[in-house]
Amino acid sequence: MLKSFIGPFVATFFISMFVLIMQFLWRMIDEIVGKGLDFAVIAELLSYVAVTLVPMALPLAVLLSSIMTFGSLGENYELIALKSAGISLYRIMKPLVILIIFLTVGAFFFSNNILPVANLKFYSLLYDIRRQKPEMSFKEGIFTNDLEGYSIKIDKINKETGMMYNMLIYNHKDGSGNYEVTKADSGKMISDPKSNVMELILYHGHSYTDEGMKNANARRTFPFRRLKFDKQTVLIELPGNDLKRTDEDGFRSYSMMLNLKQLKDTIASAQVFLKQRKAGDAKRMLNTNYRKSKNSNPQRDSVLIEKSQGIYNDPDSLFAAFDIEEQRRAVDNALQYAREVKQRTQDDLHYYVARQEGIIKNQLEWHRKFSLSFACFIFFYIGAPLGAIIRKGGLGMPVVVSVLLFIIYYIIDMMGVRSAKEAVISPGMGAWISAFILLPLGIVLTYKSVTDSEMMNTEAYSKFFKNILSFFKKKKHNGS
Repeated sequence: MLKSFIGPFVATFFISMFVLIMQFLWRMIDEIVGKGLDFAVIAELLSYVAVTLVPMALPLAVLLSSIMTFGSLGENYELIALKSAGISLYRIMKPLVILIIFLTVGAFFFSNNILPVANLKFYSLLYDIRRQKPEMSFKEGIFTNDLEGYSIKIDKINKETGMMYNMLIYNHKDGSGNYEVTKADSGKMISDPKSNVMELILYHGHSYTDEGMKNANARRTFPFRRLKFDKQTVLIELPGNDLKRTDEDGFRSYSMMLNLKQLKDTIASAQVFLKQRKAGDAKRMLNTNYRKSKNSNPQRDSVLIEKSQGIYNDPDSLFAAFDIEEQRRAVDNALQYAREVKQRTQDDLHYYVARQEGIIKNQLEWHRKFSLSFACFIFFYIGAPLGAIIRKGGLGMPVVVSVLLFIIYYIIDMMGVRSAKEAVISPGMGAWISAFILLPLGIVLTYKSVTDSEMMNTEAYSKFFKNILSFFKKKKHNGS
């Protein structure tokens, strides 16, 4: 059984990894191509991607290989022969169950120890790639902003000679706007691969400079300068092609970069901080809006104190005693206090929601380190009895069934995670909902397979559908 399972498992695991990596490249191709990246950088990125995709590829490989293994046994009547010899399905599955248990435990240690490091390196490298400026390329009739501080538009480019015609160049290097504009009939670009400076030679044009925009804080009146030239050379500094690497410590606080212990400490500290912040904000609001300062001693509002002492049973009578101007001023002050309280409360609520979302993400990541590993166990108990039902080996029907079940699992998992992030359900429920739904299916299929139920007989299903077809044909014949 181990020999029959390990071969398909290794093959399907690498097939799953290849498909998932291709999916990643399909989504991220626009951010990788055209950045002037070395092959070593791309290979490093793909290696990190491969490691981060292992928790998703492993359950799919277990499901597909278990269906293929037991489907091949059923197709060759080996499963029937083993059962006829008095060997129960439990005994047949026992070596694979032990292997899956070790595989599940190994997947957990991988998710807890290796995956956070891979996520840290992957996302930090992806961040650096996204910040990398694209390779400079001029297109006819379109402004090119690839050169920092310049916007260049070229109407026509002779690809054979490299000559460019009708050039318009905006210079805004100093951050003061487009204070310098250059128009040229033609020009040529000369760049040295060993240097980061590009030489732009312009012919027959004008240069316009607005000194007012360039020195807006120096004087009140400024000249407008216009320069005519037959030939002018402009030196433009090019961005380096070397990828600038960011310090990875800036990404270590994200939930995907933490192990179980770090997640537990982060969740506990965040919950304590949020509780203290809420208590402090409530105390500050009471002191700020319901207390007045008199002789440097904070006291309760005098009207409320006198009302509690029974001096004023109707505080509104004080307001009625004011003249119109005092009443208007009192109402304005009260509205101002109310607006301040409302705005501060809204700001506090936004802050609480953001902090709570961070706590939920950490709690989800904590649970998913267990749930993604446990998915291997679930998919084995779904795939093994399904293979006995299908009775087909190879990569035909098993692939279709495996992909369909995995898509269902993935959709349920995404819905659970999204509901947990929106605080509709608890993080634990969001992370485990896919397992709660599919685990009973695996238990039922395994039980029916062990007891040789009619549910496991494909001939019963074919006979059932044939009876339905014959019934409709007979009904149609009688009606005609």
